Amino acid sequence: MTGSTGFIAGYLVEELLGHGHSVIGIDNFSKYGRIVKSYDKNPRYQFVQGDCKDVKLMKRLAAGCDQVVAAAAKIGGISYFHEFAYDLLAENERILASTFDAALEAFKNGRLKRIIVLSSSMVFENTKRFPSREGDQLVSSPPSSTYGFQKLASEYYAKGAWEQYKLPYTIIRPFNCVGIGEKRAVTGRVVKRGNMKLALSHVVPDLVQKILKGQNQKPLEILGTGKQIRHYTYGGDIARGIRIAIESKKAINDDFNISTAESTSVLELARVIWKKIHGNKKPFRYKLVKSFPYDVQKRVPDVSKAKRVLGFKADTSLAKMLDEVIPWIQLQIEQGIF
Repeated sequence: MTGSTGFIAGYLVEELLGHGHSVIGIDNFSKYGRIVKSYDKNPRYQFVQGDCKDVKLMKRLAAGCDQVVAAAAKIGGISYFHEFAYDLLAENERILASTFDAALEAFKNGRLKRIIVLSSSMVFENTKRFPSREGDQLVSSPPSSTYGFQKLASEYYAKGAWEQYKLPYTIIRPFNCVGIGEKRAVTGRVVKRGNMKLALSHVVPDLVQKILKGQNQKPLEILGTGKQIRHYTYGGDIARGIRIAIESKKAINDDFNISTAESTSVLELARVIWKKIHGNKKPFRYKLVKSFPYDVQKRVPDVSKAKRVLGFKADTSLAKMLDEVIPWIQLQIEQGIF
């Protein structure tokens, strides 16, 4: 698995180990720095610190694997789309090409049976059809952001490798992962707000830390209109969906949206987090601030295919996710990490 110390990958490694799989992970700690994981000493987990762009290394690691999970990517919150517009395209293409080169050689000469590609809901960045079902990315305008475009390209890598070399694949599109373990990115943009430093990462940890830190008792700042619709999906649920796809022959040469079916606006999310932290002690106050150009206003997936084909349903409620995430972020603040 590439990017094995990453956010979603962290959940996935634990899920796979918990169901009897052995995992070889590779990561260069470029995003979060060195992270200690609970499964580091698991005898069925082998970690290699290295660069996924190192084709020779990747080929050696893939040679003895049944499946390759292409999870590594330069990725971040909405600020990433603008700060690293070139790197999100160029670096991720290099990572992906190296990963596919390794997978193709292992498929030809070894025991490799399939590659699992972690794509993104951003392939639907410009869709006009909601809920967006698998296949809609092929009939809507291409993504405007380089990140969304590159994720769509990752799906074409899978298509091309199958058409030319018959390498089986499965494409997974996670939607708005929420969970613990998402540290402040080493390369992330930090913005000053009074005496606070905000990471401008994904919306849930960003809102939680703003509310926990009090934002100098000022109204909570919400990017854009607050009406943006998202489907916040628990990392454990996403990992379970990916694991089921990895184990299922029905998932071969197919693609799946892995998401909760519940729609939540950013403003609704902020209200829920506020109440979780303050209860009724403080009235909810907010102000809208200018957002970024690539702040997609509506992202609603059709999740029926994953349920029909894989028997998968993301069933962790937003309230339950926040009950786990809020105390974890509080601890990070106390330790000076956030």
